[in-house]
Amino acid sequence: MTSVMMTAKWLLGLERKEPPDAREEFADAGVKGLYLVRQPSGAMSWAARYRHAGKPRKLTLGPYPLLGLAEARQKATEALRAASEGSDPAGEKAAQRAAVRAGEPVVDRDQFATVVGEFLKREIRPKNRSHDLVEAIFKNHVTPKWGDRKIQSITRRDVIEVTDGLVDKGQPYAANRTFAHVRRLFNWAISRGIVNASPCAGMKLPGAEQARDRVLSDAEIRLFWLASEELEEPFRGFFRVLLLTGQRRDEVAGMRASEVDGAAWMVPGDRTKNARANLVPISSETQAVLDVVPRIAGSAGYLFTTTGRTPISGFSRVKARLDALMLARARKETADDDAEEVKLPEWRIHDLRRTAATGMARLRVAPHVIEAVLNHKSGRISGIASVYNRFEYEEEKRSALAAWGRFVLALTKEGETSNVVELRASP
Repeated sequence: MTSVMMTAKWLLGLERKEPPDAREEFADAGVKGLYLVRQPSGAMSWAARYRHAGKPRKLTLGPYPLLGLAEARQKATEALRAASEGSDPAGEKAAQRAAVRAGEPVVDRDQFATVVGEFLKREIRPKNRSHDLVEAIFKNHVTPKWGDRKIQSITRRDVIEVTDGLVDKGQPYAANRTFAHVRRLFNWAISRGIVNASPCAGMKLPGAEQARDRVLSDAEIRLFWLASEELEEPFRGFFRVLLLTGQRRDEVAGMRASEVDGAAWMVPGDRTKNARANLVPISSETQAVLDVVPRIAGSAGYLFTTTGRTPISGFSRVKARLDALMLARARKETADDDAEEVKLPEWRIHDLRRTAATGMARLRVAPHVIEAVLNHKSGRISGIASVYNRFEYEEEKRSALAAWGRFVLALTKEGETSNVVELRASP
């Protein structure tokens, strides 16, 4: 049996290989007891192996890539720790399934509030940096209405009642977010054998949201960059990498040293919105930003961290400070006597991603290359072709991000207060 120090890049390479003639297993050198099982069909799954009462036991953790490397290691570590304390995780899982099949009640765990608590503990907090927002949605809009009921008793009509109530209050965005998280809760509950079906199945988003098209102007990009200089690391680097790469907030915040290989950053599928790994070339401008971010020792290997154990959080607080710094600089640079009257349009962190995409389009980067940079799923490519396609545009993406990085830095030269910058096509 082969022992491998598994990485996201290694897993992608394995996906590209032809399926084996016979079942094979790879032992993870990172977590002793974790295995990746590869079938002749090409399907892959994770398993943890341990001994209980002197006998070998195997616990299936879930399929790859639905279950990514980081999550598989976490689940294996939890199972192996329980086994070392005398438990039999595989036996307990089998017993739970048998109880569900037999229709036996699972003591008070079916109460909606209890299930929400487990959902937040096991699914949301470990995976969502913005878990506090998800918790607030349940606390404010859902649990007060359904908390004492059995989760199996919740119907589609109940869901509509909650979401329509928010829409009627003029809160379509809150209605959509509430629906999305309730749907995720029920999907999770199905996977845990708590319910057999979701009342959200077949439903559409309840609120009509106006699509955002906010893009920072050249003058705002300049203000953003110069103002961010006054932020403390690692937040200064975090915000700048967001703009330079066009990647999502949590993908950048959770960036690990193990994901960076030379001049490329491999964002693993278990950390992307569409569960597809994304190869992000690192431009010289991005590398310069990363080079000055202080490294804090920690087993997790996060680049943007203040503890060494977890990625940064508290984005709203730092964003508010950045807004204030941008406004102060704008007022300082204005030639008007009424500097205090200067205002800046509101923007969100996600608008940096749209700004990067729009900027690359202005630099005449082809739309399909921009989509590849952003890891947008076009729906036109599937199966093994999609695996190859992750690498097909690597050079085009590298050129696009290099051109965008040069453009951003050209805007930020001290003394240039004009937002007029000549655009040149990427090489």
